[in-house]
Amino acid sequence: MKKVSMKIRGEELVLETGRVAKQANGSVLASYGGTVIITAVTSSKEPVENIDYFPLIVNYQERIYAAGKIPGGFFKREGRPTDKETLIARIVDRPLRPLFPKGFRNEVQIIPTTLSADQVNPPDILAVIASSTALTISDIPFNNPVGAVRMGKVEGEFIINPTFQEMEKSDIDLIVAGTKDGITMVEGHSKEVSEDDMIQACQLAHAKIKEIVKLQEELVKDAGVKKMEPELFVVPDDLRTNVSAQIKAEMEKILKTPKEKKERKDLIEALYNKIIEKKENNFADVDEDDFPIYVNEVFDDTEKEIVRNMILENKKRIDGRGLKDIRDINCEVNVLPRTHGSSIFTRGQTQSMGIVTLGSVRDEQRFDDIEGEATKSFMLHYNFPPFSVGETGRVGSPSRREIGHGMLAERSLTSIIPDNTEFPYTIRVVSEILESNGSSSMASVCSACLALLDAGVPLKDSVAGIAMGLVYEDKKYAILTDILGEEDHLGDMDFKVAGTKNGITAFQMDIKIDSINFDIMKEALAQAKEARIFILDKMNKVLDKPRQNLSEYAPKIKVVSINPEKIAAVIGPGGRVIKDIIKKTDTDIFIDDEQFTVTVSGKQLDAVDKAIQMVKDISQELEIGKVYEGRVTKIMEFGAFVSLPGNREGLVHISKISKERVHKVQDVLKVGDQVKVKLTEIDSQGRYNLNMRDVKK
Repeated sequence: MKKVSMKIRGEELVLETGRVAKQANGSVLASYGGTVIITAVTSSKEPVENIDYFPLIVNYQERIYAAGKIPGGFFKREGRPTDKETLIARIVDRPLRPLFPKGFRNEVQIIPTTLSADQVNPPDILAVIASSTALTISDIPFNNPVGAVRMGKVEGEFIINPTFQEMEKSDIDLIVAGTKDGITMVEGHSKEVSEDDMIQACQLAHAKIKEIVKLQEELVKDAGVKKMEPELFVVPDDLRTNVSAQIKAEMEKILKTPKEKKERKDLIEALYNKIIEKKENNFADVDEDDFPIYVNEVFDDTEKEIVRNMILENKKRIDGRGLKDIRDINCEVNVLPRTHGSSIFTRGQTQSMGIVTLGSVRDEQRFDDIEGEATKSFMLHYNFPPFSVGETGRVGSPSRREIGHGMLAERSLTSIIPDNTEFPYTIRVVSEILESNGSSSMASVCSACLALLDAGVPLKDSVAGIAMGLVYEDKKYAILTDILGEEDHLGDMDFKVAGTKNGITAFQMDIKIDSINFDIMKEALAQAKEARIFILDKMNKVLDKPRQNLSEYAPKIKVVSINPEKIAAVIGPGGRVIKDIIKKTDTDIFIDDEQFTVTVSGKQLDAVDKAIQMVKDISQELEIGKVYEGRVTKIMEFGAFVSLPGNREGLVHISKISKERVHKVQDVLKVGDQVKVKLTEIDSQGRYNLNMRDVKK
């Protein structure tokens, strides 16, 4: 057993190997505070045949016992991955994937599992560190350790690895991963922070990342094993030369003449098919299954070379734009007749339809995981149907990509959503991607913002998003604004920034090269800000503030605070009182016995107002000397009983009915009469004595 450790903000980060999971290619038990993760990595002995990608899969798992709990529901064991587990798996995957050797086709599986959760230190950062360490000490060809930290900013001070409690007060929640040479991934959201703050956070993070990488290297010296010598996927030189000679001129012609995505794709596909048809004549000795993969690799490399050269040398892109140019933007709102808010945001060939649905507190999303129970009243879901890219494909439960893009867009908007005291609605936004050619997640931010304004949600400000790209070769580089799908695939960086005119609200960066320096990152952020302001101006010309009135189809919701001692009275024995209010008003009522509030929702505003008044009547204290209006409920020889607010009754004695002598109560009153009464006394038995005689008519 080998172990190394270091201190980070007073907590011990411990990396240990050799005690558990020894049949895996590599395994590490990592702990930070009371949070413990085991990561085991395994690899197939032989490369997977007939594929043109690296088959890496990350399966992050949280065991409910880690928090000392038993899973809820009928099935008392963990089920399919939660959205949170999927998001953390993506955070682990993204900084590690680019660092494997090019052409490595062995199947690799990384399984980080949270075994203990102290509910103080988040497990996601530890999952990245443990996964990198397990790969580094294993025989799998991975030689560039990755470190990760979370950055917060509380009361103007940057904090490395803030606790859950500190994150609640933080202006930034930023996960930064990288090697000793530089940053490779950034993921997070913030409360309109400046570009300078974002750079400073990343710089502070990288200083600590280098220490974490050094710690992993110490463990490798003690426990690392010899790396395997894998069989890398390599295109034969003669085939590459032959195919490249046949396609380069025509490929340049296709790419250097601006075209729509579909036309460009069709022309390249026709050229590809032409080469495939020549196999028997030119490449008879090449394996039948390998040949299309080889050709596809040459096409990809040739396209990459041409496009990158155009950008670096000519400052031109395949659709004819300059490096900073943004595609044509079109914004529409109120596009669907029955939804509570809707919009369409189109940028070039990327199009998102945003749809808003407003609900009551009962529609909140509820969580119960190793971090405890929680609710969420704002959610954004992203759907990416195959027709959006002109293809057929699976339709069903959301993919990892859909979950990740939806959460990025959600975090972009979270800081400008009003809290429940200002707007007591649960808000669900759905982004339907109708077309996609780059940056559909940022288009989702724009469409969602417009749809929320259309729904009348009182946003603190408007938010827009933009995706940036990078081409970097031999110390020459070009930063691209509003990247196409091909530029994402062929470039070196995918850098998404969302924010208001005042600052950044969400930030995501993935690097395909070893790292980038902070000067390039700073330049990219400045260029992204220019683009964001430009897009916000386009959006504001269509709708720059929330509509004053909610949709007629949206539920009407009001909240009233009540005396906590009156909650039982509002509910009534066996819930009879609250059920009676719901039945009489056709509303839905939710009582929060922690905040001491009653939320009433319904289709009609007058019904909601009626229910609110009934709750107020029950919860209010009756005051001696105050006049109330009530209904005569019972006639007796000695007087009449009259209803009072809160399902109470009082007695008007026959002598207190009128200034004139009353011989029989029935001569003046009958059951059902509405009368005004003054409360004159609450006797020792809690009975209410009333007076009609002294009430002004």
